[in-house]
Amino acid sequence: MPPTKFYPFQTFADTASFSGAFRDNILQFLRQCAEPQYADFDSDGVSIWSTFLVYQSKGLVFPLYTIEESVKVLPTTHLCDYCRFAGWGNRFVSKRNYHFIIPGDDDWNRPLADGAFDLQSHLLHGLIHCNGFGHLICINGIAGGSTYISGAEIMDFWDRICSSLHSRKITVEDLSKKKNLDLRLLYGVAYGTSWFGRWGYRFSNGSFGVRVHNYESAMGALSSIHLDQVIKDFIASANKGKKIKQIIHHYRELSDTSLITLRDLLSFMLSLKAPSMLTAFKSSVSKKVCKGKPRKFSNLAANLGSRWPVRRLEDVAQVIVQVLKERRAENCFRSCGMTRQEVRDAARLHIGDTGLIDHVLKAMNNVIIGDFVVRREVNRSTKVLEYSIQELGHSREYINTERNVSNDISYLYHIILLEYPCPDKVRLDAQILLRSKHFVKEWPFRDENDDLLRFIFRLSLSLQIEMLSVFPPWDYIAIPLYSTIGDLKGAVQKAMQETYCGMENIWVVEIVGMEEKHENEVVIGISDLREEIVVRAVGFDLGNGVIWEGGKDDEWTVKCKCGAQDDDGERMVACDICGIWQHTLCSGIEDSESVPRLFVCEHCCSSLAPPRNWGECELTRSMLPYWNWNIDSEFGSVE
Repeated sequence: MPPTKFYPFQTFADTASFSGAFRDNILQFLRQCAEPQYADFDSDGVSIWSTFLVYQSKGLVFPLYTIEESVKVLPTTHLCDYCRFAGWGNRFVSKRNYHFIIPGDDDWNRPLADGAFDLQSHLLHGLIHCNGFGHLICINGIAGGSTYISGAEIMDFWDRICSSLHSRKITVEDLSKKKNLDLRLLYGVAYGTSWFGRWGYRFSNGSFGVRVHNYESAMGALSSIHLDQVIKDFIASANKGKKIKQIIHHYRELSDTSLITLRDLLSFMLSLKAPSMLTAFKSSVSKKVCKGKPRKFSNLAANLGSRWPVRRLEDVAQVIVQVLKERRAENCFRSCGMTRQEVRDAARLHIGDTGLIDHVLKAMNNVIIGDFVVRREVNRSTKVLEYSIQELGHSREYINTERNVSNDISYLYHIILLEYPCPDKVRLDAQILLRSKHFVKEWPFRDENDDLLRFIFRLSLSLQIEMLSVFPPWDYIAIPLYSTIGDLKGAVQKAMQETYCGMENIWVVEIVGMEEKHENEVVIGISDLREEIVVRAVGFDLGNGVIWEGGKDDEWTVKCKCGAQDDDGERMVACDICGIWQHTLCSGIEDSESVPRLFVCEHCCSSLAPPRNWGECELTRSMLPYWNWNIDSEFGSVE
């Protein structure tokens, strides 16, 4: 059956008016904006809807699939790995999960097939549990394989979907790359955030025990590296040092602001990569570059026909060049200039004849004096005519304005961030950013100006649950304006029963702080009413013990020397004696190596046969710990 409704891709969900919690809004969204769809899925409890989107300016029509998984009919072991990696293992398992998928260009006219959840080629794949917590699983714009739609456009679309449906928290594992550059490292140094930071995603947790203070400290240290120090540190490496110096000098000449730190340089270079900025930049540079090649001032002076001898004119020109050089040095070698009056006043400290100075200044435009070219051009910011100098070899007449900025960024990325000669802390800080992959966006609770009362609530759990270290998050509910306390308790009870596994028989006993209130009392009339409430309930079903995303508490234990105490998505191995899991990399097993059939951790090895020294302990390399960080953190100092 052909689709009957089409929606504009670039504004879809922009003005949607959903007023409830996500679990209710998603059902309303499917009724209003989607149509049931047949798909070749070999799973029970899966329903599929399609929404057709139109990109009018490009003449495109493509589907957004919304797939509902009913966890109730799926195996009890169906847990969310993304929740566990994000540190949400203490969240109750939701009864319904919703996948949002825009398939790759070549699959727009094909039905969604079984195995679609595992593909990484979708333009968009997001997963939101019915409690409003979710994950952005993959996004592929033009750089990732799409022919028509950019990654930023897809992210805008995803952000509108999440906002309009009242999502609560969405995580993303930032593995984005461009031309083999990890954007979480490049953008972290250049902008202080990941690429996803443009949409409000902030650091959540890192792999290998990286915490927020490690992340912020590493990012601050890398961003504040002084470019002049970089040049000094690479002096010993002739070829690399020369190229780095050329790149830094080139972009300092092109910038209207001081480029002092690595962040200044990278953010400026990235701004040149934007098409609109690059067009404006080329236009600006073309206006600045004078017609014809620079002329030698000595030849020009000989043809001026002035009453002053040529030698005298050249002396004045040298004084002016020295004045401009001093100003340039004061401003850390940025592309800067001096007004005519400023040059005139500075030159008068050395030359008393102001008429002679004015005469030379009139001729000084696109002229070569010694090893410098003197320009006279309008400052884009002040609109005032200024004099400036560039080294002859770097004069804009000889600068290729089509220079490949991407290649320069790639070179600086690999040489400075990954191969810095000294100190080791630079490379170490870069590794911390590379191991900081998990980011999260939170939508704050908001009460709309309508006829509904909204609350965020949390269950006060029984001792039996609390002993299992499970602490459910705040949940969200909306009720009619004149609801009673009994209605509020019933709404909370219904929400929990419909949202989470193991709560089918839950019964809300009372609301903390309202124990003395009558069931029929209207909620809005309570004087000390708050947006946040705590409710006491009974009737949790702990039958199979798997009601939270992290599985059973006794299922496994993570305790790695890097400080990790939970699964962070990195490869791990369990000790065959104590059963404790730890990172293979931290245990000396490289990612390219297979895990040994028998693995004994360092602690158990020492306990079984305490050696007098390492030479007496015959261990395989895979049994030896591996760690090459040298940081002081909350999990100790290691080297």
